[in-house]
Amino acid sequence: MSNQAAWITEAKAKPLQVKEAPMPKAGKGEVVVKNHAVAVNPVDWKIQDYGIFLQKYPNICGTDVAGEVHEVGEGVTHVKKGDRVLGHAFSLVTNNPAQGGFQLYTACNSLVVAKIPDSLDYNAAAVLPLAISTASACLFKKETLALPLPSNDAKPSTSGKSVLIWGGSSSIGAVAIQLAVGAGVKVVSVASKHNLEKLKEMGASAAFDYNSPSVTDDIVAALEGTDYAGVSDCIGTPDAAKAWAPIYKKLGGRYGSVMPGAEGVPEGIEGASVFAPSVALDDKYIGDVVWAKWVPEALESGKLKALPPPIVIEGGLGAVQKGYDKQKKGVSFGKIVVAL
Repeated sequence: MSNQAAWITEAKAKPLQVKEAPMPKAGKGEVVVKNHAVAVNPVDWKIQDYGIFLQKYPNICGTDVAGEVHEVGEGVTHVKKGDRVLGHAFSLVTNNPAQGGFQLYTACNSLVVAKIPDSLDYNAAAVLPLAISTASACLFKKETLALPLPSNDAKPSTSGKSVLIWGGSSSIGAVAIQLAVGAGVKVVSVASKHNLEKLKEMGASAAFDYNSPSVTDDIVAALEGTDYAGVSDCIGTPDAAKAWAPIYKKLGGRYGSVMPGAEGVPEGIEGASVFAPSVALDDKYIGDVVWAKWVPEALESGKLKALPPPIVIEGGLGAVQKGYDKQKKGVSFGKIVVAL
């Protein structure tokens, strides 16, 4: 049995090189996943274009994997060999290639590995892991919006709280809507006009076209009478912050942003940018509820849907570079997934 990976051989190297890779071993609290599908995120091509984040080369990027459990390490009891799972790969934290997603076998922190139902195919499952961790950090961290954690009760108790999810049709926004609904929080969201109905189908009480001249007034009206927590900015650009700043000026609230060191946020607002892996590390109290309990049950019950849908590229590891290039051009309510 051998492993192969799509390596980034040095800073800014193109294209990725498919070559043999060491076979990962499951350390204590780890799961090795035999990958069937991996997803591409904007961070991946940005690392390649700008030489950011990675501290050493050659290395293996990729954060979203779906496949079957190949090996479990000491202390892992919630999954066993052969189980169908999705997982969040942490090579961006550890700089350890064994923990990168773009290979046939990946070692994952067991807390961010969850079983998936037989009805969910691997390509669809691969859209979720990074989005689950990022959206959870934006919504639930004490330093961000500090919303109540989700529960799998048949009808979650209404918290009375509300949240604005900016960019609800992005992969993180789609999961953020579903997580907030699972926490009994009223969701108001924005996206492009053609995606608004999809946001409502995922549970948003109201959804608005962010290009509409009345978007600020519409959002404020939709949030009236609620305990407004703030904005989960799932886009994270200065333009996005500028667009939701008028809501802060009228309603106050905090923010959580997906962009490290988010720029352009309104002066005086409290909140933070998030680092997704924190939900299994410094903010493990989030992972213990969201990943360990809510995700597997919500996938089984249908409360958590694998959205936006995968845009599948066939061709195995050799097609990962093609995935980078396609992602860089931009996608609307979809996520690039490479089938292995």
